[in-house]
Amino acid sequence: MREDEGRRSPIFREQADREEFVSICMEILRNARNELYLSMRFLDVALSSLYFAPDLSVRGMATDGSGLFFDPSSLAGIYRMNRIYVNRTYFHAVLHCLFCHMWTRKKRAEEYWNLACDIAVESIIDSLHRPCLHMKLSPYRQEFYGRLRRKLPVLNAEGIYHALQEMELSEGEYNRLAAEFYRDDHSKWEKDEKPPKPNMARNRKKDWDEKREKMQVEMEAFSDEVTDDDRDLLDQLAVENRERYDYREFLRKFSVMKETVQVDPDAFDYVFYHYGMELYGNMPLIEPLETKEIRRIEDFVIVIDTSMSCSGDLVRAFLEETCSILSQSESYFKKVNIHILQCDDQVREDVLIENQEELKQYMEHLELHGMGGTDFRPAFLHVDRMIKEQKFRNLKGLIYFTDGRGIFPVKMPRYDTAFVFMQDRYSDVDVPPWAIKILLSPEELRDITGKSEEKL
Repeated sequence: MREDEGRRSPIFREQADREEFVSICMEILRNARNELYLSMRFLDVALSSLYFAPDLSVRGMATDGSGLFFDPSSLAGIYRMNRIYVNRTYFHAVLHCLFCHMWTRKKRAEEYWNLACDIAVESIIDSLHRPCLHMKLSPYRQEFYGRLRRKLPVLNAEGIYHALQEMELSEGEYNRLAAEFYRDDHSKWEKDEKPPKPNMARNRKKDWDEKREKMQVEMEAFSDEVTDDDRDLLDQLAVENRERYDYREFLRKFSVMKETVQVDPDAFDYVFYHYGMELYGNMPLIEPLETKEIRRIEDFVIVIDTSMSCSGDLVRAFLEETCSILSQSESYFKKVNIHILQCDDQVREDVLIENQEELKQYMEHLELHGMGGTDFRPAFLHVDRMIKEQKFRNLKGLIYFTDGRGIFPVKMPRYDTAFVFMQDRYSDVDVPPWAIKILLSPEELRDITGKSEEKL
């Protein structure tokens, strides 16, 4: 068959038409990317980080953190309705990547996590009054944003997820929200049952973490180019770029090495044991060690800021979760020496906890005292006095839970000190150079709760 006859064949024409259609869709996406870049130059790296790939298995558009996948027919339909929908969907997917939504679900319910992520990025897009993105908000969407902002200072995915859980949505309410905020397909996101290769997922997340941090630096450095409309995006970047801590791992900093009566399988040589049993019948040449050196909490101080500026509910939640972690068998000696201080502008209470039963009793009858001003110095003077009186054997550290509005000691103490700030507003707090600083949100406390319940 001659070449010109092949070109006139239906199969060849269909293939050529399909390729041309895909090429047009790719051009639509490139135009959307260029329009977004010209409107928000701080997004240049993020916008160009996704390659385009046609994929008939997705609904509309989808991303896995490396590519932007699209169904050509769906994309063309979106473009015919309004090209701004294409811009919004493109930006929607990029924001999912910037905030690493596809890798941070953990044990959260998938349906609610997907919805929370969609609401979080749509709230950012709706706050950016750029011509290439602007669409009139529906009354329903406006009303729902208002409900969330009464609960959350920043509409990030974690906070929205917990707010949705507390709302106890009916199936109809959930479906209406899902329809209102749906933009892209999440089928390419990481799944628990079939996770991608660990190194690949880790590298993608690390790459987007770096892009997000650089974007925040650029927006803050060129603040004269950042408008008030960009404030929601900058706030979410600040929230996500905060240093995250594994709270259990953090508490290990204050643990000590000590022998405990426990078989140590790591120090047991099975070769000599087996050889002795074979040679003598019932006499092993080596027996398991009856003690093992492990790191656990022994001497410890927890100081609770009970000034009027600290929320009683947050204080109680922090203390409950800290004590819950300390009470777990792998971090807690049978006999401990934990002092729990309540302090505002003076030490109001000092309770000694020596075992798990006393800790349980303390939490059951917890009552906060104080509600005066905030001064951190009295607690440190109190602990220094106890050290002189030899009330501690080996004090490793002190954790001070506060909102940060107080007077810090000038002199560095002899023990490690950490200030834990329960931040409703995610604003940074200056601490002395000798202190460790940890920022926790109410949502992160809830995540710690879930982990504690899994282990107990």
